[in-house]
This record gives sequence, structure tokens and C-alpha cells, in this order.
Amino acid sequence: MDQATRDFVQRIIEHARDLTLATIRPDGYPQATTVSYANDGLTIYIGIGKNSQKANNIRHCNKVSLTINEDYEDWNQIKGVSMGATAEILTDSEEIKRATECMLKRYPHISEWAQSDAASDIVLLKITPQVISVLNYEKGFGHTDLVTAP
Repeated sequence: MDQATRDFVQRIIEHARDLTLATIRPDGYPQATTVSYANDGLTIYIGIGKNSQKANNIRHCNKVSLTINEDYEDWNQIKGVSMGATAEILTDSEEIKRATECMLKRYPHISEWAQSDAASDIVLLKITPQVISVLNYEKGFGHTDLVTAP
């Protein structure tokens, strides 16, 4: 991935507020859910319920897909990314600390909640992109570039 493409992807990730995460259910059907996230570069962190369907799906299969899009007023302005990635439920204390720092930086209002008893029902996901489809309709309707994640 060249630097201009990496910068474009990074801008999309940093400016959007939510992403749609698709996991694979044990019956083989995809399940798509909108979630809030934080990031460290191209690595994405998400907090989910430890016994949620998403968590159970990831325990079954760690392959995920996601989309992140900027707001737009007409189709010619669509910009976004679609990623094929792997998801990992974090267990390492240093990685959990890093993910928590990223989440608190992006969402400072969750600090009180993160220290409550409710936090014990949450797990943090680390999403590592493998392949990224870069959407930029300003280059033409439907324009995408497929790149391998670094």
C-alpha cells in the first residue's frame, strides 16, 4: 500500500464514528452489527459483550469483514473502506491496556462506565486488517482499489 492510500484509509478510520462489523455465525451466515470503535493506526479496537453473539461468532471463526464510511450528500462523494480482517479477543494485559487507552482517548465519557461493575461483562477486540478495499467515488462511480494491508 502506498503512502497516499494509507493516508486516505487512515483519514476514513479517524473521522468516522461507527463501523459495521460482519462476523460469521456457526451456521455459516454472516451477521452484521454497527459498533463504535477506536484505533491505533490501522488496528481497530472494539468493546463488545463477552457473551454476545459477536463474541461467540469470533470464538467460532476469527475472520471478519467491516466497512467504515464518511458521511456524504450524494453518491459521487462516497468515500470509505471495506476490510477483510482477523479479530482477536484480547487476553494479554498490555494489549488490553493499549486498547483501553485508545477507547478512552476517543470516548472520554466512558471512563466512569469503564470502572464500574458493568465493565466485567465486556471484552475488547483487536481487529487486524488483511486486505482493504478503498472506495473513492470522486474518482468515478463505484471506484475501488484493492490493497493488501501492511
